[in-house]
Amino acid sequence: MVRLTRTCIAISAMLSFATLSGVVLAQDKYPNKPIRLIVAFPPGGSTDIIARLVGQKLGERLGQQVIIDNRGGAGGTIGTEIAARANPDGYTLTMGTTSTHVIATAVYSKLKYDPISDFVPLTLVASTPYLLVVHPGVKANSLKEFVALVKSQPGKMNFASAGTGSTTQLAMEMLKVTAGIDIVHVPYSGNSPAGTATLGGQVQALFGSMPAVLPHAQAGRLRPLAVGTTKRSPSLPNVPTVAESGYPGFEVSLWLGFFAPKGTPSAIANRLQGELTRIAQSPEMKEQFGKNGADAVTTTSAELTKLIKTETEKYTKVVKVAGIKQQ
Repeated sequence: MVRLTRTCIAISAMLSFATLSGVVLAQDKYPNKPIRLIVAFPPGGSTDIIARLVGQKLGERLGQQVIIDNRGGAGGTIGTEIAARANPDGYTLTMGTTSTHVIATAVYSKLKYDPISDFVPLTLVASTPYLLVVHPGVKANSLKEFVALVKSQPGKMNFASAGTGSTTQLAMEMLKVTAGIDIVHVPYSGNSPAGTATLGGQVQALFGSMPAVLPHAQAGRLRPLAVGTTKRSPSLPNVPTVAESGYPGFEVSLWLGFFAPKGTPSAIANRLQGELTRIAQSPEMKEQFGKNGADAVTTTSAELTKLIKTETEKYTKVVKVAGIKQQ
């Protein structure tokens, strides 16, 4: 009986070792198939642009293709929920943003994912200012003139956003409160369709993220009035900030980072974090980001978690004042 027990223990130990070895071996071989990168917004927007730049380099470094999977809608919450429920094996990642991992918490009363507990935060890769632009037909060449124009016809002008509860809406809501203006919100399903509507004159203004609107501003198809960060953008050095245009303390920007589903093995998460950090800090990527009006930014997992908590407190107050609420 004792001999049998010892034999069983030995066999169990061997099986456990074999299983553990198999897991380690599988992780050592990671990745051995393409990786899906969920972008919770339509193609052509800021999140999509940055995701494609970084995704291509990540694929090169890992030796596997990174496939962009655009799942837009509901301010980015649809795609982000899909990412949260994905198999945590390292083969599904998502690019989280201020909208999906901060503002959504404040806006949606029945959000189907937790931005912190449902994900493994890997690192930020970029941040970008918000740029207030208007259709060329709008008779305003500065933020001061724009505010005066809106005040002269309250409730008659409108602005586009990437969706209700998106950062593009919140940026304008902050300006509405700060400047005391009444301008109507028209939500779209992402930065790209919001930009298209502004280009076509269906709406008069957009407080869009820089990568999505910069090319149009540089080409004169949209008129830039002010940037939302505390410092001017090197991409548009002649465009003043909102703060220096008469509203000190105003600051709003978009950050973009990579997340994996909760339960992703730490060995895989650590490798991804390292690769993404090196990509974002590379001179080539910094140059590419700069062309799109973005700055390279990297963080540890703990720093990204702290940022989400801090920003959630900030934007929850804005959402409350603006009276925004979604089910």
